[in-house]
Amino acid sequence: MEVTKNITVIPARRRVGNTVNKEEKPKLKVAAYCRVSTDSDEQATSYEAQVEHYTDFIKKNPEWEFAGIFADDGITGTNTKKREEFNRMIDEAMAGRIDMIITKSISRFARNTLDCLKYIRQLKEKNIPVYFEKENINTMDAKGEVLLTIMASLAQQESQSLSQNVKLGFQYRYQQGQMTVNHNRFLGFTKDEKGQLIVEPDEAVVVKRIYREYLEGASLQQIGRGLEADGILTGAGKKKWRPETLQKILKNEKYIGDALLQKTYTVDFLEKKRVPNNGLVPQYYVENSHEAIIPRDLYMQVQEEMIRRANLHSGQDRKKRVYSSKYALSSIVYCSKCGDIYRRIAWNNRGKHSIVWRCCTRVEHGPGACDADTIQESELQNLTVRAINLALGKKETMNETLQKNVEAVLTGADGIPLDEIDSRLEQLQKELLKVANAKGNYDSIADEIYHLREIKQNALVDNAEREGMKQRISEMQQFLSEQTQEITEYDEQLVRRLIEKITVYEEKVTVEFKSGTSVDVRR
Repeated sequence: MEVTKNITVIPARRRVGNTVNKEEKPKLKVAAYCRVSTDSDEQATSYEAQVEHYTDFIKKNPEWEFAGIFADDGITGTNTKKREEFNRMIDEAMAGRIDMIITKSISRFARNTLDCLKYIRQLKEKNIPVYFEKENINTMDAKGEVLLTIMASLAQQESQSLSQNVKLGFQYRYQQGQMTVNHNRFLGFTKDEKGQLIVEPDEAVVVKRIYREYLEGASLQQIGRGLEADGILTGAGKKKWRPETLQKILKNEKYIGDALLQKTYTVDFLEKKRVPNNGLVPQYYVENSHEAIIPRDLYMQVQEEMIRRANLHSGQDRKKRVYSSKYALSSIVYCSKCGDIYRRIAWNNRGKHSIVWRCCTRVEHGPGACDADTIQESELQNLTVRAINLALGKKETMNETLQKNVEAVLTGADGIPLDEIDSRLEQLQKELLKVANAKGNYDSIADEIYHLREIKQNALVDNAEREGMKQRISEMQQFLSEQTQEITEYDEQLVRRLIEKITVYEEKVTVEFKSGTSVDVRR
């Protein structure tokens, strides 16, 4: 049996900032609020139907004046932060341009009890009722707020239930190795018709460039400026490349074809607040989930270099130093007396201008802390050129040393084989799903998984270090074979490519190459 709807019309009242003729019965300015929760075709039709229904419903009443339809389409209803039309409607009502609001149901108006009651009471203070069509509730009735509190609580429970269902759905997909990625903002990837990540070739070139330049010694700021100069946009389509954006790209495991799922999780279903997952909820690491852009060993070398730069210390007090990539010699020239790095300084000595390199400890604390010599930049550069030429002049001896280094790298692996770790991890994952509700067993299995993952990570880092050293040895061997004559000029790129460290003594400098070899050059 169909229930007859009962709509209470509020009698004329004094309006905010508006004087009316007492002999006239002014019309109520009535507005309607509509909202749908998703952007699906079905919901879009519902949205259009609501707008049409309330427009006709209000205009057909001779005692009402149409004050507009306020409609939020395809956004969340659990809070009001992003509901632009809702907020505009409240502002209009507070300004006296709306006398009454009609909406389909409490769940359409607000699913948050506190939000719902807040706005209802705010409107009631201005004598503005809200009529909920589905529940047949008018907030100006005596029973209105009691019923409203009950219905709003039920709506909040429905929203919480929906949030939990969505969360369980995500976790099920995570367990199947399925991931949800906003590919429109993800540089280097797009999705195929099945929703799987696939490489976007043009953007992949940019990703490879970022990794290559970082390993060549460029700072995040330098890489960003270069990309901006070439007119290359970020994954979000922005012109500005922030260091944080580049750092995320360099740390993102998806570029090697892996995926760490549930990096964050929702702690408040009403506010949709997400926080980093530090082990409070399960994570799922899927290897080879999609096509890679960056080789795994190259990725691990980048992680190693990021750690090195973040932990750059020098001097007797192991003071933290900021990595500088402005000059090839920055952060690689060390003092033999105190162990601190040398800094490039524009020097003015008795009116004579020159560029010198000085020990940071001496610069900051004076000769009493360290009496290391200052060295002219021209001399330091010449010594570096001489060191490279010395290596060229001893090709046979150098090649023998390099070959020994290669053999040492090849025999340097130890520990549990990676395939054994993978096999055990796969077994433990299956056990973990079986005993998810048995806390004791769950904890012991989880502990073993964490332990094995740490062993595996260390093994991957060791492999990357070996691969990196092999590559650096190969580059040195290639340089020695291709360079047929001595170097005559200092070359920044060559220094970045070949040299690991330079230690300054009073009568010599020791130049250590990235290939693991070194030479001494007298000053």
